[in-house]
Amino acid sequence: MNSVSVYCLVAVGSAVVLGYALLRRKAKGPVELERERRIWLDGIGRITDGTVIDVQEMPPLDGHHAAVLLIYKYDVAGVSYECSQDVTYLRQWINLHSCRLGLPTSVKYDPHNPGNSLVVSENWMGLRQ
Repeated sequence: MNSVSVYCLVAVGSAVVLGYALLRRKAKGPVELERERRIWLDGIGRITDGTVIDVQEMPPLDGHHAAVLLIYKYDVAGVSYECSQDVTYLRQWINLHSCRLGLPTSVKYDPHNPGNSLVVSENWMGLRQ
């Protein structure tokens, strides 16, 4: 075998192994995607003042888990946003019973997309209790 054939064989073999590894990788679930979003926003987010509107417990539907939603509002550059955050997996960091209507909070938002925001993450707490 000449050296060109060997290099082609190595390149094709590497491409097959890489392709198999990429296709075999599991897709991330919604819980993992939400955790990554919180981590990303925690790193790049800007902070503004907001207000808690409500805390709602959503019953389980169609095989999905029961969810606890923290509903809040805030203003960025004269535009009002009303958002909710699923805080089901963050209960250990917050006391949901103290979250009442009108509770002041800090909100971290994406400066390029202000509708993408959060009030609580693993490393940051915007609720003022």
